[in-house]
Amino acid sequence: MINDTLKGLFEVVKQRKTCKEEGSYTCYLFEQGQDKILKKCGEECSEMIIASKNDDPQELKNEMCDLIYHMMVLMAEKGIELEEVMEILEARRQKIGNLKNFHRVDHES
Repeated sequence: MINDTLKGLFEVVKQRKTCKEEGSYTCYLFEQGQDKILKKCGEECSEMIIASKNDDPQELKNEMCDLIYHMMVLMAEKGIELEEVMEILEARRQKIGNLKNFHRVDHES
């Protein structure tokens, strides 16, 4: 379900880049260009941090969704496919437990 949701959202984002739809916020972002998209990514990241600091779980989830959405707009703007990012995430998932260059220090008295 997670991959279907991400894929579906990303397809909508890519469609908005090629087929302008009046009143679409996504189309507006593409029309404004990279600077606006990057500004929104930064804003959403900051808002996510504040929601986390304020221990507001619902707001944190909403801000995480906003950040993911704006990251997808940036991906479409830069021609990066979701599958490319998912492949990197999968490769990283495969490395779980690989604590290269990690030295555990026990603080026992």
